[in-house]
Order: sequence, then C-alpha cells, then structure tokens
Amino acid sequence: MSLQPDLFGGVDLIREWGRIGRRGQFLVEKHSDEPEAVAAMLALERVKRKRGYNRD
Repeated sequence: MSLQPDLFGGVDLIREWGRIGRRGQFLVEKHSDEPEAVAAMLALERVKRKRGYNRD
C-alpha cells in the first residue's frame, strides 16, 4: 500500500497484490485529503494484520 498525491489536491491510496515474479493487480482508492487517506490505510492494515499478513 502507498499514498500518492493526485493532480486535483486529493490523495490516492494505491493497493497492489499478486505473486512474486508475476504481473500484479492494483486498486486505486481516491480520497479528498491526506488524513482521510492515512486513516483508510491504517484501517486496512489492521484488517490485514488480523488475518495474518505481516509487513516482513
């Protein structure tokens, strides 16, 4: 997951997934400002960690 500013003053949360060595998929979620995007990213991170995903 990463945050990236867009051309219109908003912030995009970019989610990528797939197998290593293969072309992955991605999803772009548009948010109006950075605090909203950070909150969405942290909420998604909590859900993923509960399911057993680790950052390492």
